[in-house]
Amino acid sequence: MKSAVETLNPTRVRLTVEVPFEELKDSLDAAYKKINQQVTVKGFRKGKIPARVIDQRFGRGAVLEEAVNDALPKFYTEAVNEAEVNPLGQPEVDITELKDGELLAFTAEVDVRPAIEIPDFSGIEVEVDAVEVTDEDIEKSVEQLRERFASTNPVERAAAAGDVVTIDLEAKVDGEVLPDGVASDVSYTIGSGELLDGIDEAVTGLEAGGEATFSSQLKGGSAEGKDAEVTVKVTAVAARELPELDDEFAQLASEFDTLDELKADSRKRLENMKQFDQATQAQERVLEKLLELAEIPVPEKLLEDEVNTRKHNLEHHQLGQMGLTIEKYLEFQGKTVEEFDAETKDQAVKGIKTQFILDELVNKEKLNVEQEELTEHLMRRAASSGMSPDQFAQAVVQGGQVPMLVGEVARGKALALVVEAAKVVDTNGVEVDLSDEDEEQAAETVEAVTGEAEVSEEK
Repeated sequence: MKSAVETLNPTRVRLTVEVPFEELKDSLDAAYKKINQQVTVKGFRKGKIPARVIDQRFGRGAVLEEAVNDALPKFYTEAVNEAEVNPLGQPEVDITELKDGELLAFTAEVDVRPAIEIPDFSGIEVEVDAVEVTDEDIEKSVEQLRERFASTNPVERAAAAGDVVTIDLEAKVDGEVLPDGVASDVSYTIGSGELLDGIDEAVTGLEAGGEATFSSQLKGGSAEGKDAEVTVKVTAVAARELPELDDEFAQLASEFDTLDELKADSRKRLENMKQFDQATQAQERVLEKLLELAEIPVPEKLLEDEVNTRKHNLEHHQLGQMGLTIEKYLEFQGKTVEEFDAETKDQAVKGIKTQFILDELVNKEKLNVEQEELTEHLMRRAASSGMSPDQFAQAVVQGGQVPMLVGEVARGKALALVVEAAKVVDTNGVEVDLSDEDEEQAAETVEAVTGEAEVSEEK
């Protein structure tokens, strides 16, 4: 077999391959055997039809087509290995010559990973938010905890903001009660905004047994988006009572004996959260700087596939689980289809470039992934997917996704390497030391940028 490679552009090559006909012998034998099992010829037992009879009855062309289809993947792979290219996705194959008994010639165009020169990233400088926890932050955190331990007690008075009312609802559109427009014994906290627009004003001031009618646009159901006349009847009013902020509350709501200890723990937790957010912000901004420094061409076909994958995942998985259509999602986001398409393309370009440059850095720095690191990453991914580690691991293995997980961990290590070399200062001008930051957190940052699709090499 002879092969040659021609570079069409930085991300695409054309392989030209010539195969002597004798190298098709195994595939020809397999073709005759396959056809033998599929056809019946009078006078011959199944599977025992001579090759010359198959040629006469079904045509030599059918045999050659079967043999070539069987042989092409093997010869293509040999040509790829000989040319030492890294193909992305499936090739576009064109048979240019097929002479029976003489020669098979074909071309294969395929996208390839571009050659990338890693820039000097030691001079990268970024600014991040300072880690500051105020007394107001502590009070808000403790107040949220206090809200969780609130109790409700029935009262004989008019409903007011913050009260919990039990209500019956009836919705009419064009004077007709909707089939799914009736609900009874609904518990609602006035001011929570969890039901229809206008309901807070309607129930405020009503006592048990009181009734009011108001107009509102329906947020779901058979008449979603339509204006409805809604009748609401209050059947019970209960006041929410918050526990006193004292040591007794601290003992009730936590493992601490005093309120001061509870507040100190809240401060520590908030600091940890803000430090995590600060590290993530640093990783994102360092990555953006790195991408700006490097010249990274993106294959057109790969970009098209990535955009389609992102749209499919959003529409059929994320939005599908929430019962939303892409049209309703864009309406909520206040975006046009054109704006959404442009944003998705920009995200896809960034994701592909991120994979390319971090993979190149992994190879250059010879970064390895240890079993312990892979296990930790797998457990985190399992937790985020709602599956047990065993279930997730089984799904990963069965789906052949282990290399994908290894790649995610390796890219996280590469990004951590760049962040460690960069200068990071907060908004107060204080330099932030991220040398000890968790590489797993960096892997999460990379995963968020690259999305669910994986740039795969297929030979």
